[in-house]
Amino acid sequence: MEQTLRRVVVTGLGAITPVGNTVEEMWANLKAGVHGIAPITLFDTTDYKTKIGAEVKNFDPRAYMDKTDVLRSDAYAQYGVAAACQAVEESGVIGTLPPERVAVYFGSGIGGIRTFHEEHNKLLARGPKRISPYFIPMLIGNMAAGMIAIRFNCRGAALPVVTACATGTNAIGEAMRAIRHGYADAVITGGSEAAISECGVAGFVNMQALSTSEDPEAACLPFDKRRGGFVIGEGGAALVLEEYEHAVARGAKIYGEVVGYGATCDAFHITAPRPDGTCGARAIQLALEEAGWQPEETVYINAHGTGTPMNDSLETQVVKLALGEEAARRAYISSTKSMTGHCLGAAGAIEAVACLKALEEGILPPTIHLEEPDPACDLNYVPNQALAVQADLVLSNSLGFGGHDACIAFRKVK
Repeated sequence: MEQTLRRVVVTGLGAITPVGNTVEEMWANLKAGVHGIAPITLFDTTDYKTKIGAEVKNFDPRAYMDKTDVLRSDAYAQYGVAAACQAVEESGVIGTLPPERVAVYFGSGIGGIRTFHEEHNKLLARGPKRISPYFIPMLIGNMAAGMIAIRFNCRGAALPVVTACATGTNAIGEAMRAIRHGYADAVITGGSEAAISECGVAGFVNMQALSTSEDPEAACLPFDKRRGGFVIGEGGAALVLEEYEHAVARGAKIYGEVVGYGATCDAFHITAPRPDGTCGARAIQLALEEAGWQPEETVYINAHGTGTPMNDSLETQVVKLALGEEAARRAYISSTKSMTGHCLGAAGAIEAVACLKALEEGILPPTIHLEEPDPACDLNYVPNQALAVQADLVLSNSLGFGGHDACIAFRKVK
């Protein structure tokens, strides 16, 4: 007997980002082309080639957590819990369903690397007895999901997705599937990251992934021929996904419907993407197929768009393969990483929030600092100024180390 697939909608959003610690502040800055890139303050960068990042600013975890939980959690988990609190409060879904029908699919690409660095320094300086008894819970990458589930008494599955820079997108897509196939009625989903640390930045610098520009206005340059690497960011974002009929019955605000999801693997190299772009294109095609895309529709794509030489030209090729040359040239594409930096495991969730706000308001955020277009990146990247365009279908792309390709698609509810 064929199963009837259930519709999935978004009823709550939350965000802690380099350009704002609420969805409203973040979205206002993205529309205005305001970036959050500046000299790193979290540690001394004197001996580092990279000296700038996109840090979260003016964040007080005690607005969302009690003092004990703050002391026993890494910053990545604090960002995740805070974003989830915002999304859950807006949604109002908690208490309308049995706890067993509410799940948490929330990931981090790296987890508590800041905690790891601090505790390792203690070990070297003062010996093993000085290591915190909370070191392991603070370090492990599932703890944001666990803390969110505990906070809101979510007794369905609490699953952390760990797919590097595709983490947030995969988490949302898998949460959609859980509801669509009846395993949950609501899911708190998203991703968070706090990897701007001595070890984190050194690792990315030494693999030649980061921009070494010291000018915040010329460091993060997606699709520009001057680009030379990504700017590391941090933060978290959360979405409440809910079964459509339940959301309508309780009168919930609905931002949009999750209508498509594609996930593939390049199966090629631990960091480099497959050069022909076929697997990335396949992820987009799967999302388009599930979304019922028609070539004449107005499409907006929030690109992975990291600002690395290889990624941006290859993603241009991927979009052309997925949509076809003609439809790709009609599509509107932008990289909000030009403003937020690359928030790693949080990136896909932050960008999903941006997609939903673009869909809601009919405004497409720009790719800022795009002054010298690369001939290899020859699509419409919404340069420098937001556009008032009502998209029919919005997509968010994410490509992660390990070859993880993911794409999610949203529409307005009809």
